[in-house]
Amino acid sequence: MLEKWVNGLESFLFRQRAFVIGVFIIITVCLGYQASLLKMDAAFVKNIPLNHPYMQTYLKHQKQFGGANSIMVAVEDTSGSIFNPAFFDTLKNVHDQLFFIPGVDRAQVKSLFSPSTRFTEVVEDGFAGGPVIPADFTVTPEGLAVVRSNIEKAGIVGRLIAQDYSAAMVKAQLLDFDPQTGEPLDTLAFAAQLEQQLRKQYETDGIKIHIIGFAKMAGDVADGAKGVVLFFLLAIFITAIMVYLFSRSLLLTLLPLVCSLVAVSWQLGLLTLVGFGLDPMSILIPFLVFAIGVSHSVQMINGVKRHVLAGHSTKAAAAFAFRSLLIPGGIALLSDTVGFLTLLTIDIGIIRELAISASLGVAVIILTNLILLPLLISYTHIRVKVQPSAVAMIPVWRRLSRFATPKYAVVILSVTGVLYLWGAQQASQMKIGDLNAGASALHQGARYNQDTFFITDHFSITTDVMTIIVEAFPEACTYHDTLSQVDEFEWLLSNTVGVESTVSLASVAKRVNTGFNEGNPKWHILPRTTASLVQAVGRVPTTSGLLNRDCSVMPVYVFLTDHKADTIERVLAKVKQLTLEMNTDKLRFTLASGPVGVMAATNEAVAAAQLPMMLYVYGAVFILCLISFRSLKATLAVIIPLYVVSTLAQALMTYLGIGLAVSTLPVIALGVGIGVDYGIYILSTMAVRLREGMSVQDAYYEALVERGSAVVFTGLTLAVGVSTWFFSALKFQMDMGILLTFMFLVNMLGAIIILPALAAVFWRQPK
Repeated sequence: MLEKWVNGLESFLFRQRAFVIGVFIIITVCLGYQASLLKMDAAFVKNIPLNHPYMQTYLKHQKQFGGANSIMVAVEDTSGSIFNPAFFDTLKNVHDQLFFIPGVDRAQVKSLFSPSTRFTEVVEDGFAGGPVIPADFTVTPEGLAVVRSNIEKAGIVGRLIAQDYSAAMVKAQLLDFDPQTGEPLDTLAFAAQLEQQLRKQYETDGIKIHIIGFAKMAGDVADGAKGVVLFFLLAIFITAIMVYLFSRSLLLTLLPLVCSLVAVSWQLGLLTLVGFGLDPMSILIPFLVFAIGVSHSVQMINGVKRHVLAGHSTKAAAAFAFRSLLIPGGIALLSDTVGFLTLLTIDIGIIRELAISASLGVAVIILTNLILLPLLISYTHIRVKVQPSAVAMIPVWRRLSRFATPKYAVVILSVTGVLYLWGAQQASQMKIGDLNAGASALHQGARYNQDTFFITDHFSITTDVMTIIVEAFPEACTYHDTLSQVDEFEWLLSNTVGVESTVSLASVAKRVNTGFNEGNPKWHILPRTTASLVQAVGRVPTTSGLLNRDCSVMPVYVFLTDHKADTIERVLAKVKQLTLEMNTDKLRFTLASGPVGVMAATNEAVAAAQLPMMLYVYGAVFILCLISFRSLKATLAVIIPLYVVSTLAQALMTYLGIGLAVSTLPVIALGVGIGVDYGIYILSTMAVRLREGMSVQDAYYEALVERGSAVVFTGLTLAVGVSTWFFSALKFQMDMGILLTFMFLVNMLGAIIILPALAAVFWRQPK
């Protein structure tokens, strides 16, 4: 039935070649125009699992206490002291400039020049205070001396002022939309404004500007991602050379490249039609689509060449190649597509976009490289001679065919089993999350990470902050037993390894109470009487972010030394332990908000998605192979090598110190989806020969002669193409390049070495 359908389709397509090619041209023009409208797109909410319990807490209190999408600008005086006129003029300008950039929540811009930055001191009559920068401030030695005194009284050293007084901080929260247009905030445009209007405008020989935050990081990643265009051109050049060496024909080199580029243009055009942009984290997908398209084109070229050598015309050869490759090639590409679609089960927007982007790209290859390519070839007139290299490979294939004998199979499978056990042991130690300080998407030497290290070294607070939301009842902070619970929670958490500092309403109220008692450190406690406690808490405004209007919500801010996976995991474990011990019906400590809260939610979502994703990917490939081969043995022969290689790839991640994160989680699915192609092409030929009564060794030899060169060439082409990513300005792209190069090569070796050994065991023949 299936063969009859393929023959009917082949008859229709090759009789109506001109019409079908014309339809392809029209679609390519239309989708090419749509592709020209595609824009880079990065949004904070796409990078977080919105349905995670932590993120529900985050969204619930985001308006009142700010979110995790913040910006920190550290203005540094290279002389080592900020107390000079030039510095204060620059700091004022930076504050004002950031205040007026669209997308900044102006109510939450904080610096020395913010009216809400105040000091309090104890005087004879009680308390006195005011803005750290007085209304009549002048940049004179006397004025600077007053400001220095106010800074020390305000207790903002380490927060808004560097601990060594070499820099000052301007902080801001970002809105989710542009207030001028009402559209979602263009993160990349905002990052460009930060660079142009702050760093380039105010950085001089004596002043340095350090900017960190998600928006700035996304902008730097987007700038680095522009280099992908160079890698794409380099990949096309390398691929063209390799295809020419394989085909020995300029025409058979150009046609696969053209069809693969058509697939890329279709993919980008379809992304625009479904309303997506191209995120910096998924900008590599078009390259993979191109590489996959070329790999399947090589199989088509190989089929055409064999039929031309057999004496057929180019048109007949193209028709034969189409007929023989449509089913195995279609099943392989369908397996890729369904495998990528399984990533939709992961509750992170950027991974879902990547899944849709990759699935669309691979799906269109079925049309462009399995249908359009043979139709275009049919209009050509090619001459093929038996290449000396092909003759030279015959004894090589004969020797490799021994892998399909029981004697060799035992050795191969024993070695495979040992490798798998070692890989599984290493893979079990793989970490979830970032393993290095700074932004993991960028190299340690990148400007963004250098800015991060400066702020971490000179301030006691950074963007690595986790916010624990304390939910109670109205006026809860006026009860000693309630606030003392918050104080105990904060104290226990502050003594956890990895916590730099903490702040909450309880710790601030203790400092205020000390002030009410002439600064005597003996009174650095929470008052037990309600009147005294109200007096202490009443000095803390709601603009401080330490309480809401009715004092029913009191965040505890936890500043971490870094956001490495071990640090977050350790602090999370401590918080969860404390919440189990201290939560009551009236008082609940709830995870989590702040940038590290988002990272923690993301890490947990990635960890939870890892096993289901693998099950879905392998389940999809298993079902499609079972439908294609109608044999459990054949399906297992394809699946087992893939599973071993996936385990070894995870072991490689552990060895290289690459954590499982949003950027690396899809790599395994991509590697499995593409790696299955090798086994399907090899086994599709073997299955036919086995049904004809051939021995396993002879069937494998025939498969190698027919498709071995194309399979090896495909693996090398894909690996060489992604290996250029090793030199990328983006750390995550380099990591993906390493992992994909490994998976492409080793999956190819698995199809050539492990698959025939399994076949020798599954199809044992009597002596």
